Amino acid sequence: MGKSGEAPEVPGRNGAPDQTGLASRIARLTDGAQAVEAFVPGLTLHRWETPTEPTSYTLPPSLCLIAQGRKRVLLGEEAFVYDAHRFLMTSIDLPVVAQIIEATPQKPYLGLTLVLDFRLVAQLVLTLEAAHAKAASGGEETRPGPDRPGPDRLGLDRLGMTVSTVPPPLLGAFERLLDLQDHPEDVAVLAPLIKQEILYRLLLSDQGPRLRRMMSVESHGYQIARAIDWLKENYQAPFRVEDLARHAGLSPSAFHSHFRSMTAMSPLQFQKKLRLNEARRLMLTQRLDASSAALRVGYESPSQFSREYRRLFGAPPARDVKTLIQDGAP
Repeated sequence: MGKSGEAPEVPGRNGAPDQTGLASRIARLTDGAQAVEAFVPGLTLHRWETPTEPTSYTLPPSLCLIAQGRKRVLLGEEAFVYDAHRFLMTSIDLPVVAQIIEATPQKPYLGLTLVLDFRLVAQLVLTLEAAHAKAASGGEETRPGPDRPGPDRLGLDRLGMTVSTVPPPLLGAFERLLDLQDHPEDVAVLAPLIKQEILYRLLLSDQGPRLRRMMSVESHGYQIARAIDWLKENYQAPFRVEDLARHAGLSPSAFHSHFRSMTAMSPLQFQKKLRLNEARRLMLTQRLDASSAALRVGYESPSQFSREYRRLFGAPPARDVKTLIQDGAP
């Protein structure tokens, strides 16, 4: 019995999903590497044998699943912790600070990230709606579960990130996807089908309504996503909130409110994190100095850049990049 008097969770029992199969597959395919771009586009496998320092980066719309270990993701002031029983999903691009908080050499952190293909999601939504409409016209009862559009009972316009319980069928789909590594002749045909099944399982999960609403051009999530796309393409440029609101199709006050609700930060804070993450990438990959990187991403004042960089990453640019290179960053 646990400290609370409850029986400990056993894989496959007490409602806990059995992650042992997925964990063994990720362990074999990573083979000691910290991150492996898998044979399937958009899929990355992760392995860490120790907890990590907080790391800042921009996370695209993704499904993040852990087979073993635990991770914390900060979005603004909001903290999301997930593990083998809960997955994390983002429905828009978000600047986050992430940290592996549970990992050992004997029991490493094992996880994966799948970038969501919204074109495929939209096709599946249309297929599901057509099936439900056909069932309704034939007098059959339509499915009342979370895949049906419904009220905003999950706070769907609040944040573009959420944590939810892992549906067991989702694990089986990912296991079959990773098994294709041993059958490369099947990848071209079966991988797209299994990815489609994974998205289908998501649409049937508690996060189905969130994904559906992102597909609606009238939803606030879709409108904020348009603004974020503009910021990603034009992060170096100054902007007026009024112009960005007009691009999103919202009034300035509504835009500011919904943007903060979806991202947990203001548009200017969002742009700042995009700039700083890109500057860090440029210093690492192109070996730019801090002043050059600052100008490249839109800063006019190198001193302001250094202050804001240190505030986000915990060290001045030169020292931070030197540490990253010593730790094995490219």
